[in-house]
Amino acid sequence: MNPPAARLERVEAWGMSSASVSYVYRPTTFSGILDALETARAYGLPVGMKGGGNSYGDAFQNSEGVLLDLSRMDRVLSFDPHTGVVRGEAGLTIRDLWRHVIDDGWWPPVVSGTSHVTLGGALSANIHGKNNYHAGPIGDHVRRFDILLASGETRTCSRSENSETFYAAIGGFGLLGVITAVDLQLKRVFSGLLEVQAFSVADWHEVFATFDTNRRADYIVAWIDCMKAGRGAGHGLIHAANHRKRGDDPHPEESLNSRAQGQPDTVLGWLPRSQMYKIMRRFMGARRMALINAAKFKAGKREHETRKMQPIAEFNFLLDSAPNWKWAYKPGGLIQYQPFVPQENARRVFDEITALSRDRRHPPYLGVMKRHRPDPFLLSHAVDGYSLALDYPIGRSRESLWDLCHAMDEIVLNAGGRFYFAKDSTLDRAAVRRFLGEGTVQQFLDLKRRLDPESLFQTELSKRLFGGLRSKLARQRMETQENTRLPRPFWAKSPTATTESPENDVSSFQED
Repeated sequence: MNPPAARLERVEAWGMSSASVSYVYRPTTFSGILDALETARAYGLPVGMKGGGNSYGDAFQNSEGVLLDLSRMDRVLSFDPHTGVVRGEAGLTIRDLWRHVIDDGWWPPVVSGTSHVTLGGALSANIHGKNNYHAGPIGDHVRRFDILLASGETRTCSRSENSETFYAAIGGFGLLGVITAVDLQLKRVFSGLLEVQAFSVADWHEVFATFDTNRRADYIVAWIDCMKAGRGAGHGLIHAANHRKRGDDPHPEESLNSRAQGQPDTVLGWLPRSQMYKIMRRFMGARRMALINAAKFKAGKREHETRKMQPIAEFNFLLDSAPNWKWAYKPGGLIQYQPFVPQENARRVFDEITALSRDRRHPPYLGVMKRHRPDPFLLSHAVDGYSLALDYPIGRSRESLWDLCHAMDEIVLNAGGRFYFAKDSTLDRAAVRRFLGEGTVQQFLDLKRRLDPESLFQTELSKRLFGGLRSKLARQRMETQENTRLPRPFWAKSPTATTESPENDVSSFQED
């Protein structure tokens, strides 16, 4: 037997590169979460978790299992405008959070490129922003969180209480339990505007030199034209931004509100932002994107060393400026490849992987570079160095694109680099063990055995990167049912290109 068929839904990765069919539950209360876990246990099914659904790959997919969608548990539970400490449910989005606190002069300390990430998802991925090099990931600003274990026990975790779970569940992608509530320390701001300075950079050398000379800026991010080869490879546009200090803004109340932070609904006064993807789709294709990038770089030269005031939300949430922009990549979708490389090797590695991409006829359509620092979390992706996020259209060349990613993995790993699971679609277990280390992986799996002895919490990502954890419940289900797999609807895509790999056979790792 299976859960009610009405619960079955096709769940697609944010990048549209993979999909799976799951029994989806959307609780609104704590008891609703418990009911969903009990349902999964009764049917011997694994449980995955989904927040805002912004991971590019299979981080929140759970084929033929139960998917716990926490987006309806989105309340601000408490907020102290004097200390800036906010407590929110796991489904509270960054967008709703900043709108709740900005009037009192507070801002989330770390945000991703989209504001539609939930607090639970942000902790599970340990998101980083354009200020990672001095602010660290969001985990550095979490005071405590509550996590519901497979046993039904709720634990409060902080740096001093259940600290092992604290450092493993942040960045643990929901494999240890359900994060239900988060206490977060916000950042004090004295204006809703940032002072932004632009720098046009001619090549990789100028990119890294500009990052270095602006290392005291509150934020810094670079757009890189990764299609440019030869002389001028790595050219692009860098934006460094700073918060205004107390007293710099004579009228802070004018910008410290959600109305002043919002973007207009149209571009050029007539084109709805929600329809921009239709225009973008017309320019898809390597040759046309090369022309677009060249034009963007040329326009960026006019911005060199100019300064402007920009709303905090507009600067940080660039991905939200064109809703549904990913639809321009249909029908194949896209993946993002984001290596994190130590500073001494970053320039060489970024040059090599972008050149290799061009040589293999998979030039990345978009490249975004950021500066980073290490952090203390167990499954950390961070290094003392840089990351380069590369967007690749899939089209009809999926197999060769995956081969390219594996070739780039070798370059990155040999340079001491790491990867960010929220962006990943192509890594395998061997690569994960190389950059995390056998000891770290084993420490995480040992903790999972203690907290989740039935291996209740699993996702397609966890199966791909850590091996299939066949739960005791699943084995019992197999003993009582001849057919444990659901019939796959005709509209369901294959979850990932690597699903049939021997490394992802669920029998490869079984609990005792």
